[in-house]
Amino acid sequence: MSTPYLARRAPASLFVPVRGLRYHAHTWGDATQASAGRPPLLLLHGWMDVGASFQFVVDALAQADGFERWVIAPDWRGFGLTEAPHADSYWFPDYLGDIDALLDALGIAVPIDLVGHSMGGNVAMSYAGVRPQRIRRLVNLEGFGMPASKPEHAPRRLTQWLDELKTPQTLRTYSSLEEVAERLLKNNPLLAPDKAAWLAPHWSRLAADGCWHILGDPAHKRANPVLYQVDEVLATWRLITAPLLWVEGDRTDITQWWGTRYSKEEFHERLSVVAGVERHVLAPCGHMLHHDQPQALADRLAAFLGA
Repeated sequence: MSTPYLARRAPASLFVPVRGLRYHAHTWGDATQASAGRPPLLLLHGWMDVGASFQFVVDALAQADGFERWVIAPDWRGFGLTEAPHADSYWFPDYLGDIDALLDALGIAVPIDLVGHSMGGNVAMSYAGVRPQRIRRLVNLEGFGMPASKPEHAPRRLTQWLDELKTPQTLRTYSSLEEVAERLLKNNPLLAPDKAAWLAPHWSRLAADGCWHILGDPAHKRANPVLYQVDEVLATWRLITAPLLWVEGDRTDITQWWGTRYSKEEFHERLSVVAGVERHVLAPCGHMLHHDQPQALADRLAAFLGA
């Protein structure tokens, strides 16, 4: 395995009670660095990821002149070091509830800057719509949402969910950290080997069976029985008052997820319901923008959020 990446700005671990769960977050800096002009920066990771994943961007931001922030990157429920709720399935509204409770638990009263990647970007958009008073600036990193659903899809989805409840969900285990790093490199060819080596022990843990287990609850793999309702989502997006920065990678191909059911063009039409959107494309870059182009992304964030 390559020599792991050397973090420039070392994170600290923070555990706080959030809605009955022991929530974990990586933090850089502390509350003394927060002010109305430089509010806390909350980073929300995507599905099958962890808060530590933002380390490379945080390091790049630290080089920006005057960018001294309290940065918080929580692990979502059932990911990383945050407890799992021991539920059969995961529900989107819980993520919004967790953000709200986390901000309260940390005593954050000023409007924050909120950045979300992928699933975290979808959560950030909805949260910014229903809690506009808590958001100063909003950044969505490839949180595309999902294809539109139809009522006739509901019976099949419910049947799928019932069938999956009868089947134990599992995640592959690995014999070494080297294997975990190789998996990360296979998932993302643009990921540098030193970054994969650094991410591996944050993405997995050594269990009593001698294997490395991914830090994700396998229940996340179950289908959600509640259909994605585009009209309801857009109703929340229309309520967003914070300036919005959208960033995507030039190599991201969403047809690999949804085929012809959903296109980038359709997404950008949806995004047009939000006033004041600034849009950027990073290159060469795939879905994991914070891994592929941390410096370019940090440059965009620093300019948008204000150094």
